[in-house]
Amino acid sequence: MLDVGKWPVFALLPPEELRLVRQACVFGSAANEAIYVTVNDEVFALGTNCSGCLGLGDTQSSIEPRRIDILCGKKIVSLSYGTGPHVVIATADGEVYAWGHNGYSQLGNGTTNHGLTPALVSTNLISKRVTEVACGSHHTIALTSEGEVFAWGYNNSGQVGSGSTANQPTPRRVSSCLQNKVVVNIACGQLCSMAVLDNGETYGWGYNCNGQLGLGNNGNQQTPCRIAALQGINIVQVVCGYAHTLALTDEGFVYSWGANSYGQLGTGNKSNQAVPTLINMDKERMVEVAACHTSHTSAAKTQSGQVLMWGQCRGQAVAYPHLTHFTSTDDVFACFATPAVTWHLLSVDGDDYLTVAQSLKREFDSPEISDLKFLVDGKCIHVHKALLKIRCEHFRALLNETDEETIEIHQFSYLVYRAFLEYLYTDTINLPPEDAIGLLDLATYYRESRLKRLCQETIKRGITEENAVTLLSAAVKYEARDLEEFCFKFCVNHLTAITQTQAFADMDHDLLKNFISKASRYGAFKN
Repeated sequence: MLDVGKWPVFALLPPEELRLVRQACVFGSAANEAIYVTVNDEVFALGTNCSGCLGLGDTQSSIEPRRIDILCGKKIVSLSYGTGPHVVIATADGEVYAWGHNGYSQLGNGTTNHGLTPALVSTNLISKRVTEVACGSHHTIALTSEGEVFAWGYNNSGQVGSGSTANQPTPRRVSSCLQNKVVVNIACGQLCSMAVLDNGETYGWGYNCNGQLGLGNNGNQQTPCRIAALQGINIVQVVCGYAHTLALTDEGFVYSWGANSYGQLGTGNKSNQAVPTLINMDKERMVEVAACHTSHTSAAKTQSGQVLMWGQCRGQAVAYPHLTHFTSTDDVFACFATPAVTWHLLSVDGDDYLTVAQSLKREFDSPEISDLKFLVDGKCIHVHKALLKIRCEHFRALLNETDEETIEIHQFSYLVYRAFLEYLYTDTINLPPEDAIGLLDLATYYRESRLKRLCQETIKRGITEENAVTLLSAAVKYEARDLEEFCFKFCVNHLTAITQTQAFADMDHDLLKNFISKASRYGAFKN
C-alpha cells in the first residue's frame, strides 16, 4: 500500500481527507492533475484541469478537491490517461467512461469535441464487459472479459490496428491475427499498442521507428504482429514507456526493446534494440515490471520485494537496473520519473490506527499475552487458544480436549508450522514457493481448503524449468487439481528444457506415463 503524500499534487489535502483515499491517479504534463476515490466510493479531482480532463464539467483549475458526481459509486477497476490529456476508466460493471481532450476522437464518441464530463463509451461496447483500459498519447484500447481488444482515436501510425492510418472515431474490434485469440493484458506507448495472449504470445502494432514493437525492424504496423523473437517464451505482463517496452515472463525474467537513449532498456548501453533483449537481473526473479508512456523510466519488483529502477531518473541516464530502498514500483515514478505521474491506478492506505487484522498480526508469536505455545524442532511459537479455536476446526477439537500449555509437533517442520499458525492470524502466507509444498501437505492434512489454494498460488509464482516436475508431482500427490493443471501446462510450454532436467529423469513411472499421455492429447508432440 502506498503513501499518496509522495505526490506533491496531494500536499494540500488535510490528513483526515488523505486517510479516506483508497485509489488514486496522478497525471498531466507536470504531474499536476489527480483523480482519487475514497473508502466511501466517492470520486474527487483536483489540479490544472487541462482540456477538462478532471471531468468536472468545466475547465477551471482547482487546488482543492471537487467531486465528480457521475462517477461516485461506480467502483473503478482500471484507469488510464493520454497526454492531451484524456482519461478513460473501466468500472466493476464493465462499463467504459471517457472525458478530456478529444482532438483525435480518443474519447470514442464519434466527435472531436472535448468532453468536460465523463461519458459512457457505448459504440460496439454496449454488450461487452471491459476489464482493462490503456491509453497512448491520443488513442485508447480496451480489453474485454472475453479477451477481445477494442481501439479508437489517433491512428497516424496504425496504433488503432485497423489496417489503415485513418483516425478511428468509435471503438473498433482489433481483429486481424488477434481474431479467435484471447488477450489477457494490454499496454500502450505514445503511438503504439501491445497485447499479451493467454498462451504467452505477445503482439504489437503502431509506431515502430525506435523498434518498440520488437519485430526486428523499424517499420510501422497497421495491424497486430506477433513478436517472433519471443517464440517459446511465455509473457505474463507487458508495459510500455514513451518509446520502449518491457515484458515479464512466467519464469520471472524481463525482456526489453525499443528506444534506449536514456538507458531505459537496462542493457548497460544507450543503443536502441529492435528485438527483445534479456535484462541481466543477477538471477533475481521478477514479479512485476513498470513503465509509463509519458516517460523513459523503467522499474521492476523482485520476488523478495526489492525494487529496481533504470532509464531516465531525475535527469540522469541509468543504463543498468539500480537497486533502490523502495518497497513499490510506484515510488520510483513518484520520486524519479519526469513527469512524476503514476504508471497505473494506485491503491493507497493512509490509516494511522491498527485495524483488527493489523492488531492480530502484531500479536502473533508474541509471548506477552499468549496462553499456548507450540514446540517444533526445539523452537517455540506463541499463540492464543481462543483465536486458534475460532479460525481452525482442527484446533477447536484439539483444544477442547486438552488444557496443555505446550504442544509438541513432530509431523511438520518449524518453518512450515510457523507459516501455518501465522496464516491463522493474517490470512496470508509468507513462505518461499519451494517451501510452500510442505505447507500444502499440512493444509491437505488439516483440511484447510483456503490455505490450500493460497499455497497453490504461491507455488505457481515460483515455478521454473528446474522445479516444474517436482511441483507437478506434489500437486498430484495432494490432489491440488488447479495447481496440477498449471504445472502441466508449464511443462508442456517448456517441454524441451523440462525433459532435460534430473527431476524428469527421476519422475515416478505412473506419473510419467500419465504425463506423456496427456501431453500427447494436448498436441505437445506434433511436428
